[in-house]
Formats: sequence, structure tokens, C-alpha cells
Amino acid sequence: MTRTLRQLIVGALLCLSTAASAIDPMTYTDAAQEQRFRALTAELRCVMCQNQSLADSNAGIAVDLRREVLDLMNAGRSDEEIKAFLTQRYGDFVLYNPPIKPSTWLLWFTPFGLLLGGAVVIAVILRRRGKQLAAASTRSGAATPESGEDW
Repeated sequence: MTRTLRQLIVGALLCLSTAASAIDPMTYTDAAQEQRFRALTAELRCVMCQNQSLADSNAGIAVDLRREVLDLMNAGRSDEEIKAFLTQRYGDFVLYNPPIKPSTWLLWFTPFGLLLGGAVVIAVILRRRGKQLAAASTRSGAATPESGEDW
């Protein structure tokens, strides 16, 4: 009984030590650098995960990109230079707020186009329905305000 318990404890400790060694903590020079790093990685999108920021993703490439961002910060690069570097390598997809330019017009203006198209469709449907109701009430001989008849 005690041997089995000892084996379970050793096995659990080995599992925990493996998980702890898998975490590669980032080392920052000061609190300001850590805050800048966290803000910058929150503005960048993981290129593998569709809707996760670089800060939130646990994908292997996200870990590599976070390490790359920290290395670039340690090399003295500004936030804009880091974003330009990543955009050059991965395209505008890596930015949560890509710049407005011809290659991103579809991304920026499609939601507005869909909203406008939906409003036009609703207006056309309501207009047709109003005409159908008016024609139906005229055919049925129902009293209309123009006829002067009361209910």
C-alpha cells in the first residue's frame, strides 16, 4: 500500500515538474517594459488562432512571436517598428486594427455595406407590404379614412 502511494506521489511530482519546465517565463528589465510588452501583444493577433491576441494564445507560434517581440523590444525597437516587422512577415492580418488601404478596404467596409444592404432590403419589404395592405383593403371595400365612412 505504501509503495503504491509513494509511486503515485513520485509520478504526480514528475508530471508537475514537466509542466513547470514547459513554461518559459519572460524576463523584463523593469515594470514599464512589462506593461509595454503586455499592451503590444494585446494589439497583435496570433497568426494561427483566428480570434486570439498574441497575449492570450497558447499556440507554439504565439510563444515564439512573444519571444520575438520581447527580443525586438530589448534591441531598442519602437512599437511601430515591431508592428511593421511583423506585418512585413505575416501581413496585415497580424494587426487587430489594420491600416485603411486598398488591400484592406474589403475588411473595413464590408460590415457597413452589409448594414446598408440590410436596411435597403427592409425598406423595400416594408414598402411592398404597405402597398399590398392598401390594395387588399381597397379590394375588400373596407372603410378608409378618405371615404368618410366610420366603422
